[in-house]
Amino acid sequence: MTTISYQKEIPFVKRFFGLSFAILGLVLFITTLSVMPIIFIVIGLGLNVAEGSEIDLTSKTYRSIHSLFGIKIGKWNPIPDFEYVSVFKTKENQTVRVVTAETIQTYDIIHVNLFYNRNKHITFFKTNNKKEAFKVAEHFKLALDIDILDATESEKKWL
Repeated sequence: MTTISYQKEIPFVKRFFGLSFAILGLVLFITTLSVMPIIFIVIGLGLNVAEGSEIDLTSKTYRSIHSLFGIKIGKWNPIPDFEYVSVFKTKENQTVRVVTAETIQTYDIIHVNLFYNRNKHITFFKTNNKKEAFKVAEHFKLALDIDILDATESEKKWL
């Protein structure tokens, strides 16, 4: 099976806190036999879920995945007839809330989208590293025999 798979890396600190919460919840559950520590386990495991996508070139299917410790979950769908791959620079917002305060952080992000039916697209990869995004786009170009559109600057260009 020829599968192209991309998964967003979980930062070390997030992984550490997630595992700590899960272990703490497990220890509390075993020692107290209470249901409340299950909340810690669920939060801990949730912090360790990675998102990504896969394309199976043999069966011509794709899926968005959620992965926990290497176990990938996602529904396979048929691949549409992709016309081109676009590397697109945009901004994403992340809202951080504390009990009485809220702030919104904005940061640059680069999407690798596969377009079909003229203007429909599927985002297969997100990163903040332009070089990494073009490496992924080049992989899609070779595997699917499509062109790359560089939309990271104000003037778009075909590669």
